[in-house]
Amino acid sequence: MKRMRLIKLDGATNFRDLGGYVGVDNKKVRFGKIYRADSLSALSRDDIKKLNELNIVYDCDLRSYYEQEMAPDKAWKAEFIDCHLYAEGADEQDDRASSTKLTKKIKPMDNYLGQIYQKVLLSTHGQKIFRAIFEKILALKENQALVFHCSAGKDRTGMTAALILMGLGVSDDDIARDYLITNRLYHFSYQKNQRSDDEMANLVAKMNLTKADSAGIKGITETIRMGWGSFDNFFIQVLGFSQNDLLELRNKFLEEN
Repeated sequence: MKRMRLIKLDGATNFRDLGGYVGVDNKKVRFGKIYRADSLSALSRDDIKKLNELNIVYDCDLRSYYEQEMAPDKAWKAEFIDCHLYAEGADEQDDRASSTKLTKKIKPMDNYLGQIYQKVLLSTHGQKIFRAIFEKILALKENQALVFHCSAGKDRTGMTAALILMGLGVSDDDIARDYLITNRLYHFSYQKNQRSDDEMANLVAKMNLTKADSAGIKGITETIRMGWGSFDNFFIQVLGFSQNDLLELRNKFLEEN
């Protein structure tokens, strides 16, 4: 049976399955397990029925508190999980992960989006959120699925997708291709990104008006290699997982062609 990467919904334009990419040992990422999306605040009744049929049990919302309050996700049977990826407030602005030793090894990105992605990856708050998402992914049962999303499905969602695909051994070229699909699906218009008094919302609006390019996602892939040599080291040394967790991730979400 042919599986479709794009899930067509009435209330979301960038809802996609991460399945089908080739990973470790030439195995493919399983379809029907991990989804990425844009805003889920305008889902129709038919959309909700479809998400329930897909058995998506975790809804990981990467958006800011402001965005979550102004445009809350439509509820379905999934457990809502606040995974706001950008640090908010003084207690989350700590970037101890960017140690002197690391900053000597890691070259700053020369791309606007890449710089932001790199900063998030190196922040203790960003790492905390990435760990929380991997925990939920590892907790999925055989017939269950998960979705993570932001507002456009490009930046915060793109970073998270890149990490997951790296973990499964997907090539940089395919990670970039997955990232760039947003340019064909999302309408980069000012009408969808009105200015507000909220500083975080204005930052997000600016980023949502910036089209994805392959250089940007290197803020994740290249930063990991510069800082830790491989995703495996980052997953274990920074996110705090074990080698067994890494093997479980690949065993659960990769399958023979």
